[in-house]
Amino acid sequence: MRRSTLLLALGAVAVAAAVTGGWLFLGGGDAGATRRGGDLPPATTAVARADLVRSTTVDGTLGFARRRAVKSAVEGTVTVAAAEGRTLNRGQALYELNDKPVTLLYGPVPMFREMKLGDRGSDVLQLERNLRDLGYGAGLYIDVRYDAATEAAVKQWQKSLNREPTGRVGQGDVVFQPGPVKVVSADAALADRVGPDGAVLTIASTDPVVRAELDRSEAALAARGARVEVTLPSGKTEGGRVTGTARPGESGEAEDQGAGDGVVVEISLDGGARAVKGEDPKAPASVKFVSEERKGVLAVPVEAVVALRGENGGYGLQVVEGATSRMVRVETGMTADGLIEVSGPDVRAGLKVGVAAS
Repeated sequence: MRRSTLLLALGAVAVAAAVTGGWLFLGGGDAGATRRGGDLPPATTAVARADLVRSTTVDGTLGFARRRAVKSAVEGTVTVAAAEGRTLNRGQALYELNDKPVTLLYGPVPMFREMKLGDRGSDVLQLERNLRDLGYGAGLYIDVRYDAATEAAVKQWQKSLNREPTGRVGQGDVVFQPGPVKVVSADAALADRVGPDGAVLTIASTDPVVRAELDRSEAALAARGARVEVTLPSGKTEGGRVTGTARPGESGEAEDQGAGDGVVVEISLDGGARAVKGEDPKAPASVKFVSEERKGVLAVPVEAVVALRGENGGYGLQVVEGATSRMVRVETGMTADGLIEVSGPDVRAGLKVGVAAS
């Protein structure tokens, strides 16, 4: 659901006020003219400094960043399914295939081949770093060579996992990810046959995000780094920043089914994991995108602005001074939340001006 702040065309404001307020009308007077007694407006207000914000608010959902599917590199039967909602770290099993764990290791290079004695490459380097960090790298020199020391460390590690100590690491044995992961969903159940074409589970990073969909016409609001305000399901307000747009499929099956032709924006929260602690992940949040902002400008209610008559036209304010009033010409600017920006040589904060009676 989308809720945009109501912005009124100034000409329409003048006409509407003429109908409802009685005193404000097209041809409301000439700038500089002085009036007395019965010509005073029914009510007054003061010109004040204000921050005007034009915004669009849309519904959002809580989730985790960098959502992606994990597929099995080899065919097999799921003997232990993924645990939804669980956070997994280096060395832990994402799931088990054919009664053997498929282990999470850290690194940017995907598992693209079997690694064995004599191999060289950046994948070997990141494997050795993981072996060291898991405690199997005593005497292991960390480099790009899969040598005898690497093979010995792999055998030790495989024994701890109840795997056959072959000294080789197959494509279906490990999954490399940049860091800890959150299991979003188990896409394959216990006893399911899986292969390279099917997702076994869906994972994401442990960084909480809010996703919100904007119309494509509003895509400019979603510039990377743009500040937003998020109202969480509990009602708590948290600052956030646009980190990018979600790739197709990242927003989740339920969200994808209801998604339109808009742009799904991903927002990181200033408070990180602390901000969403105790929040209901299935309840909606809301995200306010600011399209325009003017700070500390002089502003009055839109009903205070008068459409001036005469060949010069324009707009004015009826300044009230005791028992008299006079019309001063103003330049108008941004409108938001029932206020309009005004400026001119005769306009200052605290000036008493006429306004239609509420």
